[in-house]
Amino acid sequence: MRNTLGLLLMFAMGAASAWPDKPLRVVHGFAAGGGADILLRSVLPKFSENLGQQILVDYRTGAGGNVAMEAVAKAAPDGYTLLMGTPGLTTNTFLYDKLGFDPLKDLAPVSLIGSVPNALIATPSLPANSVRELMALAKAQPGKLNYASSGTGTSLHLAAELFRIGAGLDMQHIPYKGGAQAQTDVMGGQAQIMFNVLPSALPQIKAGKLKVLAVTGKTRSEALPDVPTMIEAGLPGYSATTWNGILVTGGTPREIVLRLNDALVRAMKTPEMKEALAKIGQDPLWSTPEEFAAFLREETEKWRKVIQATGLKAQ
Repeated sequence: MRNTLGLLLMFAMGAASAWPDKPLRVVHGFAAGGGADILLRSVLPKFSENLGQQILVDYRTGAGGNVAMEAVAKAAPDGYTLLMGTPGLTTNTFLYDKLGFDPLKDLAPVSLIGSVPNALIATPSLPANSVRELMALAKAQPGKLNYASSGTGTSLHLAAELFRIGAGLDMQHIPYKGGAQAQTDVMGGQAQIMFNVLPSALPQIKAGKLKVLAVTGKTRSEALPDVPTMIEAGLPGYSATTWNGILVTGGTPREIVLRLNDALVRAMKTPEMKEALAKIGQDPLWSTPEEFAAFLREETEKWRKVIQATGLKAQ
């Protein structure tokens, strides 16, 4: 029996040492051309080079990223199937009545790779030039102000709900089918405020077509150094960024997870990667698997409170 176990252990170690010996694929739950896809395409060449294998992108869209997440959760735990992780990992459990997987148990974090702050933007005619003035205006006119979003249950909607609940405001939600149309209507005054990813809002902010009141990261944005964070503006602990990371199927051998992490982190730390991500408005990130797991738990708890307080459901 001992000899048999020893042989099996040697075989497993040999197999892990030879990994990867074929191309990998990363499953992405959203359409090609979006911000997360551009980030992924920027990261893959160096990541692939460090692994010594080609990495293919497999688009599995639908159900707010659930189709992609489930595909990876139920794949073989051999490290050849990766997931482009999005904030839906921390919100969809509460937005959908039933998932066929557990994001925190059936997926294994590898590393964070990028983060984009949102901006609290307003129509130029809004009689408020700061977050404090906006809160005072909303409290003086309960139910009168409205806020646009890219759709019910999206990360931009939840960023607004986190603000609304934290500040104790009564405002009306106007959901759109995407952030672009929502922002257009804020510029035109049909909607008054919204949270949008900074790279999308920045050109219109600089053109004077949008008023920016704050950014939602824990630190100020290099692109808008004079604009305060929501924390500085009076919302202690407020943070709502659009982040991405790479995960694999739960149960993947730790040696393989660490090998993936090493290849990914080395890619993210290069000056070339920092320059490439700066061009698309991304802040490069990297982490250990354990740090990424802790981040997911923290984000899940934060959004659980928001979603359950509002009774939101995906539409």
